[in-house]
Amino acid sequence: LLGAYLGSEAGASLDRADLAYADQAASRAYGAPVGSTIRWNNPGTGNYGSYTPTRDGYSSSGDYCREFQSTITIQGRREQGVGTACRQPDGSWRIVS
Repeated sequence: LLGAYLGSEAGASLDRADLAYADQAASRAYGAPVGSTIRWNNPGTGNYGSYTPTRDGYSSSGDYCREFQSTITIQGRREQGVGTACRQPDGSWRIVS
Protein backbone atom coordinates (compact mmCIF):
# COMPACT_ATOMS: atom_id res chain seq x y z
CA LEU A 1 0.00 0.00 0.00
CA LEU A 2 2.85 2.33 0.73
CA GLY A 3 4.34 1.57 -2.67
CA ALA A 4 1.92 3.90 -4.43
CA TYR A 5 3.32 6.79 -2.46
CA LEU A 6 6.95 5.91 -3.02
CA GLY A 7 6.72 6.92 -6.66
CA SER A 8 5.14 10.25 -5.80
CA GLU A 9 6.89 13.50 -4.98
CA ALA A 10 5.70 13.27 -1.38
CA GLY A 11 6.82 9.66 -1.13
CA ALA A 12 10.35 10.61 -2.07
CA SER A 13 10.50 12.52 1.24
CA LEU A 14 9.94 9.43 3.39
CA ASP A 15 12.93 8.31 5.42
CA ARG A 16 13.66 4.80 6.70
CA ALA A 17 11.95 5.46 10.03
CA ASP A 18 8.80 6.71 8.23
CA LEU A 19 8.80 3.53 6.15
CA ALA A 20 9.20 1.36 9.25
CA TYR A 21 6.31 3.09 11.07
CA ALA A 22 4.10 2.86 7.98
CA ASP A 23 4.99 -0.79 7.39
CA GLN A 24 4.14 -1.70 11.00
CA ALA A 25 0.76 0.03 10.65
CA ALA A 26 0.06 -1.75 7.36
CA SER A 27 0.84 -5.10 9.00
CA ARG A 28 -1.62 -4.36 11.80
CA ALA A 29 -4.25 -3.19 9.29
CA TYR A 30 -4.18 -6.55 7.48
CA GLY A 31 -5.79 -8.16 10.55
CA ALA A 32 -7.88 -5.22 11.76
CA PRO A 33 -11.67 -5.23 11.49
CA VAL A 34 -13.11 -3.63 8.35
CA GLY A 35 -13.74 0.05 9.03
CA SER A 36 -11.11 0.46 11.76
CA THR A 37 -8.29 2.93 11.13
CA ILE A 38 -4.70 2.07 12.00
CA ARG A 39 -2.55 5.18 12.34
CA TRP A 40 1.18 5.73 12.31
CA ASN A 41 3.39 8.74 12.95
CA ASN A 42 7.05 9.50 13.12
CA PRO A 43 7.74 12.09 15.81
CA GLY A 44 11.21 12.61 14.38
CA THR A 45 9.97 13.91 11.02
CA GLY A 46 6.37 14.86 11.80
CA ASN A 47 5.16 12.65 8.95
CA TYR A 48 2.10 10.47 9.57
CA GLY A 49 -0.58 8.41 7.90
CA SER A 50 -3.22 5.73 8.27
CA TYR A 51 -4.65 2.57 6.77
CA THR A 52 -8.34 1.64 6.89
CA PRO A 53 -9.52 -1.75 5.62
CA THR A 54 -12.74 -1.02 3.73
CA ARG A 55 -13.80 -4.35 2.25
CA ASP A 56 -12.73 -7.96 2.14
CA GLY A 57 -13.45 -10.87 -0.12
CA TYR A 58 -11.77 -13.44 -2.34
CA SER A 59 -9.90 -13.21 -5.62
CA SER A 60 -10.82 -15.32 -8.64
CA SER A 61 -8.07 -17.75 -7.57
CA GLY A 62 -9.53 -18.05 -4.06
CA ASP A 63 -7.06 -15.85 -2.18
CA TYR A 64 -8.43 -13.84 0.74
CA CYS A 65 -8.07 -10.13 -0.14
CA ARG A 66 -8.71 -6.79 1.52
CA GLU A 67 -9.22 -3.34 0.06
CA PHE A 68 -7.70 -0.42 1.96
CA GLN A 69 -7.89 3.34 1.99
CA SER A 70 -4.66 4.99 2.99
CA THR A 71 -3.55 8.50 3.74
CA ILE A 72 -0.12 9.93 4.21
CA THR A 73 0.94 13.42 5.24
CA ILE A 74 4.53 14.38 4.50
CA GLN A 75 5.80 17.86 5.30
CA GLY A 76 2.19 19.04 5.50
CA ARG A 77 1.20 17.61 2.12
CA ARG A 78 -1.59 15.01 2.30
CA GLU A 79 -2.14 12.26 -0.24
CA GLN A 80 -4.76 9.52 -0.33
CA GLY A 81 -4.84 6.18 -2.04
CA VAL A 82 -6.76 2.94 -2.38
CA GLY A 83 -5.20 -0.47 -2.73
CA THR A 84 -5.87 -4.17 -2.46
CA ALA A 85 -3.73 -6.77 -0.74
CA CYS A 86 -4.18 -10.54 -0.87
CA ARG A 87 -2.94 -13.11 1.63
CA GLN A 88 -0.46 -15.58 0.20
CA PRO A 89 -0.31 -19.29 1.12
CA ASP A 90 2.64 -18.60 3.46
CA GLY A 91 0.56 -16.02 5.39
CA SER A 92 2.30 -12.95 3.96
CA TRP A 93 0.38 -10.25 2.10
CA ARG A 94 0.95 -9.11 -1.48
CA ILE A 95 -0.25 -5.81 -2.89
CA VAL A 96 -2.24 -6.55 -6.05
CA SER A 97 -3.46 -3.06 -6.92
